[in-house]
Amino acid sequence: MSDFTPVYGPVRSWRYGKSLGIDPIGLVSTCSFNCVYCQLGAIERLSLERQVFVPTQEILPLMEQRKDEAVDVITLSGSGEPTLALNLGEIMAGVKRITTVPVVVLTNGTLLQVEVVRQDLALADEVSVKLDGVTLQRINQINRPVFAWNLQDFFNNLLNFRKVYDGKLTIQTMIVSPWTQEEEQLYMEQLRALQPKHIYLNNPRRPKPKSRLVEGRENLTAIANASWFKPISRDYLAGFAQRIHDYTGVPVSHVMEDYAF
Repeated sequence: MSDFTPVYGPVRSWRYGKSLGIDPIGLVSTCSFNCVYCQLGAIERLSLERQVFVPTQEILPLMEQRKDEAVDVITLSGSGEPTLALNLGEIMAGVKRITTVPVVVLTNGTLLQVEVVRQDLALADEVSVKLDGVTLQRINQINRPVFAWNLQDFFNNLLNFRKVYDGKLTIQTMIVSPWTQEEEQLYMEQLRALQPKHIYLNNPRRPKPKSRLVEGRENLTAIANASWFKPISRDYLAGFAQRIHDYTGVPVSHVMEDYAF
């Protein structure tokens, strides 16, 4: 923990290539979800309250030092939900003054109803929103939100953001277990209405530490005290991806390797 740095990596990403990470959350993992598959371990602080966790002046000098590294993207995620960082927009504005590398924000979308959050996210080249289920039962089982999650509110917030965002909006979905036909149909109907630029189907192939692990921000394959999920079958993942594409017309990528990041 003492070696924590808010700029880390680069990390190899199956979606984005070589990614330099920025962690605006810091030492204490903080999120509005406590996902069962989270590679950080159990979230230490469950919250919907925005605050400054890592001062911008601690992040930008580190980015300045690493501005010439050959990376494909700069990703804001790290130790929790990045939109909880009150200085998210300030960080991105500073990064864009330093480098022209595309900036991606990975978010669970739970604060999309907040105008200033939408304004912050508008600075990103890509916003990738987590959608791990379309029923309250699955969301409570997989994401375990700190609040009462409502599908219609979430989707309306996502649609409204889609209308005003000029960048690349993508959807990332972790498939922990096969979905019912009804769930698949509702998901496809929503995404056909949303028309994101890309859909990524993830598979839980990273270990979940039994306790908080900062190194979980990166691609760890060997952790002494961790649990693993049984991966979903390749056939199911490929079939679902094809059904989504056929129904929505949106490009879909999915994990196929025995171990992918």
